Amino acid sequence: MGIVPLAKALELAQEYDLDLVEVAANARPPVCKLMDYGKFKYESAMKAREARKNQAHTVIKEMKLRPKIDPHDYDTKKGHVVRFLKQGDKVKITIMFRGREQSRPELGYRLLQRLAEDVQDLGFVESNPKQDGRNMIMVLGPHKKKTEAMAEARQAQEARKAEAKANPGKSQNAADSEIAEDAVEAPAEASAEA
Repeated sequence: MGIVPLAKALELAQEYDLDLVEVAANARPPVCKLMDYGKFKYESAMKAREARKNQAHTVIKEMKLRPKIDPHDYDTKKGHVVRFLKQGDKVKITIMFRGREQSRPELGYRLLQRLAEDVQDLGFVESNPKQDGRNMIMVLGPHKKKTEAMAEARQAQEARKAEAKANPGKSQNAADSEIAEDAVEAPAEASAEA
């Protein structure tokens, strides 16, 4: 439009029912735009929201173990670590020593090494085991980035919704029980024919 006096620019803005927005105040002469400022603010807020939605926050989950952990408890804790790594989170594993256990740090070290080997397909040792007073600490990092894990989870959720729309009125548990019933009925029919 070129260089226009302020009064004429304001008049143009009122004529088109738009706002006169200063874009570059330090320029000589100052640069202004005619736009719907409310719409501009809304669109920029929506872009920022979308960017935040796709942004991943690095989260460190913590799992505490004892050197003399029961095998079943170990499997449960390992399951939690696997879940955290699948979600793309880092996991800080702490072995807590009490009393005489402090004189046997190799027990904790072996336990941490065993856990690292059990989850090596999902994560890697980011920080090797270190003794820190009564505790021994190791940090595992995921192979997948948080954004990739979030995208996979979103796709899985969309697939479940699509499946639910394809089979209305049928829950996942009902579908699983029907499959189990079919498997039980098939051998019964085979023995009746024989």
